[in-house]
Amino acid sequence: MSTDKKDVIELLEEQHQEIRRLFGEVEQASGEERRDAFRDLVRVLSVHETAEEELVHPEVRRLEGGEPIVDARVGEEHRAKELLSTLDELGPEAEGFDTLLMQLRDDVLAHAEHEERSEFPLLREAHDRQRLEAMADTVRAAEAVAPTRPHPGTESAAKNMLFGPPAALMDRARDAIRNVLNR
Repeated sequence: MSTDKKDVIELLEEQHQEIRRLFGEVEQASGEERRDAFRDLVRVLSVHETAEEELVHPEVRRLEGGEPIVDARVGEEHRAKELLSTLDELGPEAEGFDTLLMQLRDDVLAHAEHEERSEFPLLREAHDRQRLEAMADTVRAAEAVAPTRPHPGTESAAKNMLFGPPAALMDRARDAIRNVLNR
């Protein structure tokens, strides 16, 4: 039986493509469009990484050979969150922003490639399509309530579960206030 429903790997790879597109948009835009594109990038990266940390990494960690792969990905995510947080504080108009943005882009795209080449094949080998589709549903649910800003130091599932909900509430309130003020 064929289905059009995405599995978790297809969903995350699609999100990686969206992240690549957003980096290009931030790099090409200027003024208000650049600020908006950067805000979108911050939100997408933050939500995406939170869901991976809560659901995908713990699943891969349980698989044979998964522990060192996940440890490396979590280290990459921590560095990216720190850099994204710095960029978010600076804002797209700040001197040095472009240099840091290029560094972040290179780090994030390398991270995505590492996931696609090392983590995703382990998941595909270990689980059937039905399980991977169910994981996609769980990832979507986690993303719906995830923080929209980077929070370095919360790269584990346990820390995301503990600190994520209050951070998400604060982030989403901040987003709502920003949207009202920018009308």
